[in-house]
Amino acid sequence: MTKDSQDWEQELPKLLTTRRLGRTFRHLQTCASTSDEAARLADQGCPDGTVVTADLQTAGRGRLGRDWHSPAGSNLYVSLVVRPLLPPMALPPLTLLTGVGVAETLRLTGIESRLKWPNDIMLPTAAGLRKTGGILTEMATANGRTKHVIVGVGINVLLTAFPPELADRATSLQLAADSPPDRLPLLARFLNAFEPLYDEFLLRGTPFVLEQWRRYAWLGQPCKVDKDGGPLQGHAVDVDETGALLVEDSAGVRHAVLSGEVVTPL
Repeated sequence: MTKDSQDWEQELPKLLTTRRLGRTFRHLQTCASTSDEAARLADQGCPDGTVVTADLQTAGRGRLGRDWHSPAGSNLYVSLVVRPLLPPMALPPLTLLTGVGVAETLRLTGIESRLKWPNDIMLPTAAGLRKTGGILTEMATANGRTKHVIVGVGINVLLTAFPPELADRATSLQLAADSPPDRLPLLARFLNAFEPLYDEFLLRGTPFVLEQWRRYAWLGQPCKVDKDGGPLQGHAVDVDETGALLVEDSAGVRHAVLSGEVVTPL
């Protein structure tokens, strides 16, 4: 274990108000993916609420199989193991809820954000809304029951330059705030904000998630959804009780979108 890892692992407990989240914590200098490491620990029986972070990911990934740009020491890469006693069909809204946790964290830091369905964290810039973070949840099941869920969060914190393919749609907390938060306090704030949200979700289910998500949602805007069967154009107007995005087309018909890429004029 390196000194930096020891520092993070010793300092995080001092910043937490949680009962479970982050109380088992591993910080790595380098790994392929924090979600892969968290899944490995989950399979070994680690406690509910275990957290894995890293300074560098060599194979970070996002939604739809995309790579996640993961340079060293610049961003927050965190994966959380949760073991909800809920059936798999009840868990898709967990992605939306995690977005709420990130948005709440940024609000407490003095940074306003918007949530773009289903997993993007967006910040207002002079050029429009740009992405500063993303969420990836991965579920493991056995015999129709939930074994665990890995909740992965990536937040651009200190980056000021991006690869050409991301330059026109990405931003960071460094670019958005005069004094961006350090990564370790940001991690603690997220865990402290997310635990009560997660506990309430376990009690109240999807209606609670949608109520909270709408507070930060980027809705009412024109969009195109690239999905199987061809593109759908309209306005993103709401989410339904399953967590699907509702897109209203030019004829006023609402379509429930459960998967696909939402393209917006950002």
